[in-house]
Formats: sequence, structure tokens, C-alpha cells
Amino acid sequence: MTLCSGWHYGIVNHTTAGNETSDPATTIMPKKTLKLLVPSHAKVREIKALQILGEWVYASNLWHINRYSASMAFFVGLFVAFMPIPGQMIVAALLAVLLSCNLPLSISLVWITNPVTMPAIFFLAYKIGAMIIDVPLKDIEFELSIYWLSHSLQAIWRPFLLGCVICGLFFGCLGYFIISLLWRWRVVYHWQQRKKRRALRKLNDPG
Repeated sequence: MTLCSGWHYGIVNHTTAGNETSDPATTIMPKKTLKLLVPSHAKVREIKALQILGEWVYASNLWHINRYSASMAFFVGLFVAFMPIPGQMIVAALLAVLLSCNLPLSISLVWITNPVTMPAIFFLAYKIGAMIIDVPLKDIEFELSIYWLSHSLQAIWRPFLLGCVICGLFFGCLGYFIISLLWRWRVVYHWQQRKKRRALRKLNDPG
């Protein structure tokens, strides 16, 4: 299975020296921070797996970043990352369209399961599934490939797939609520800072 050629697709720095600001309330706002994780249109067009979806994946509503679109993108990306299936990026893109969340952020987050982290993540899912249905663990090496899915999965499919779904839902929901709460906290903080500055201006300029 070929998903993509590298994790670098998920990290694009959109900040330039001319756009920097000294106001910490705007510099660390979730929207500005999350933009660092979102690949550009050009980078997404380089991903061959997504070319079969056509031009509709570039619709502006799928690239907008707000509280809902970012939070739901974290749910989609983290949930799909735990799914041992070919074409994770395509599945994440389709779910992003279905749920109207940020598509590039969704596809970037599936690379949490990459060739380095995948064995440990899938073993964790397998172990959790085995504990739930009370079956002994088997000594097996994990890899995300068509060969492994067709030759090794049948020996552990029940605990493994159960663990993947549970982990996907847990970490997906965790990501959703963390981003949503962080976004709300930063907005409230920014609003409070604005109120303080207005109060100070009134004190300094009573007339």
C-alpha cells in the first residue's frame, strides 16, 4: 500500500517575517498555530492518492479553519490514524467532506501512524482489544501492508480491530475536545486582554 511519500506533507509553515505580531494573544491563537500543520494547496496536489478525488477537495469550505472545522479535523485524523486500512488519507478526506471539517488538517493527522510509530500504536490497540475480550496475546509483528493484512490479520483480527476502533474513538474524541476547549480558552483570553486594554485607555484618557 502506498499512502504518501512522507510526513512532511502535514507540516507547512505559513508564517513570514512580515506577518509576525508582538501580541501574544494573536500569535498563539489556535487558528494561527494550526495553520502551521496545514499543507498548502500545492502540497496537497502533489499527493497522488488524493488525485482520484478530483478538484472538489479544494473547495474553500474544506480549507477554512474555525473552532468546529479544526476540532472535527482532529477527530477525523486521529480516528483514521488508528484504522489499519489502505488509503488512510483518502478515507480521512472523504470523512472531512462528509463532516465539513478542515480537509488538509485531517489528512495530515493520519500520519501519526507512520512507519516509525505504527508498530507501537497498533500493538497498543491489539493489547487493549485482547484485554477487553480476554484472549491471550500472540507474538506478532505489525505492518500496514496488503500482504500483512491478508496473511497475519486473521490470527488476531477480533482483538486487534476492536482495539483499533476503541483507540480511534478515544483519541479522536480527546483531540476534538482538547482543540475545542483550547480554542474557546484562547478566545476568552483574547477578549479579556482587549477589555483590559480598553479600560487602561479610558484611565489614561478620561476625556
